[in-house]
Amino acid sequence: MSRVSMVVNGREVSAEAEGRTLLSAFLREGLGLTGTHIGCDTGQCGACVVHVNGEAVKSCNVLAMDVAGAKVTTIEGVAAPDGTLSTLQQAFQDHHGLQCGFCTPGMVMSAAALLAENPKPTEAEVRHHLEGNICRCTGYHNIVKAVMAASGQAVSSLGVAAE
Repeated sequence: MSRVSMVVNGREVSAEAEGRTLLSAFLREGLGLTGTHIGCDTGQCGACVVHVNGEAVKSCNVLAMDVAGAKVTTIEGVAAPDGTLSTLQQAFQDHHGLQCGFCTPGMVMSAAALLAENPKPTEAEVRHHLEGNICRCTGYHNIVKAVMAASGQAVSSLGVAAE
């Protein structure tokens, strides 16, 4: 066991971890941040997406020790400190971009990375960017609407950006 330290959601944290401990397990078990979901443990579903130094990564594919010293943002770090939802989280709620909620943290984190890189994506760009995230409930339509709305673009009834 080794002590692993990093900045998570703006706070310096440290916990014991074995060399084989995945970042997803470190966050959930070592730090008690259970918003990062573990769906497949193989990087296929995207439920575990977090940001490491501003980049979206599937935390089940990264060892905790490999991100020692990094800045990590989880879904718990997206809302304001007072609990106010971010624009993106509010858009997911307003546009019914979730059902069971299992994929939602990973979807929000992936969408946030897209919007940081491309503040006004097209519907096709949103769909392409979210290809690595699996949702078994929604059919993605309302997720795409939510991301488009969060980007400040008008959303038509069909879910595409209105001119």
